[in-house]
Amino acid sequence: MSNEDLAKALNHPSLLQKVSGTEKVFLSGKRHKAEDLEDAVRFFLEFLRGFESLELAGPCVTVFGSARFEDGHQYYELARQTGRALAEAGYTVMTGGGPGIMEAANRGAKEGGGYSIGCNIQLPHEQKPNPYLDKFVEFEYFFVRKVMLVKYSTAFIVMPGGFGTLDEVFEVTTLIQTGKVESFPIICMGDGFWEDLRNFMHGTMVKNGTINEDEVGLIKNVETVEEAMELIHTCCRDQGRPARHPE
Repeated sequence: MSNEDLAKALNHPSLLQKVSGTEKVFLSGKRHKAEDLEDAVRFFLEFLRGFESLELAGPCVTVFGSARFEDGHQYYELARQTGRALAEAGYTVMTGGGPGIMEAANRGAKEGGGYSIGCNIQLPHEQKPNPYLDKFVEFEYFFVRKVMLVKYSTAFIVMPGGFGTLDEVFEVTTLIQTGKVESFPIICMGDGFWEDLRNFMHGTMVKNGTINEDEVGLIKNVETVEEAMELIHTCCRDQGRPARHPE
C-alpha cells in the first residue's frame, strides 16, 4: 500500500470518522456477515492509524491505573513521581491518555523532560485526554487500544485501579505466561493496594492448581519508585535492550 493509499484509507469517512458506538454494536450478537466484514476493515484501519502514529525512538514503559484519582491524592502523586523518574532515565511514558493516574504519569514525564504518549479510548464518561501529552491517539475499540499499550513497551507499571486496570494487568500477565510476549516486568505499586489480590492468588488460585507459584511471581509488588526503576533497568540489561534513548 502506497503512502497516498494509506492516507486515504486512514481518513475514509464511512469507516473511521463515524466509529462512535460501533464496538457496542459489533458485540451485540449475531449480525449479517457483511456488517461484520465492514467492522473487520474498521479494526484494520484503527490498527494502521496506531502504527503510523506511534513510532518510538527508544524504550517505552506503559503505566496503567484508575482515572478516578485527583491531583493531590497519594496514588496520583506516586504515579507523577514514577513518570518523572522514567523520563529522567530516558524512557517514553505511555498511558491510556485520560485523567487520574494516566494524567499523573504523563505529567511526571513532561516534568522530567521526557516524551509522553496517550492511547485514549472513546467513552461517554471519565475518559478525556489529559493536557500532558506529546502524542495522542484515540481509539473506538478497547482491544485495539490494548494492543497499542502493550506492543511498544518493555515494562508495565500498574498503579491502583478498577476493572479496567485489572483487565490490563491480567491480559499482559497472560501473554507473558503463555509465551506470547517476552518476560517483561509487571510492577504493581500503591502502598498495599494489591495485597489482597496477591493473597487471593496464593491462597485460592495456587491452592486450587489454576496457577503455580512461579506464575504469581510474574507480577512484582514494590512500594517505592526506586525499586520499580531498578527492576526495569535490570530487565533491560538482562535482555540486552538499551536502558536509555540513543543519544
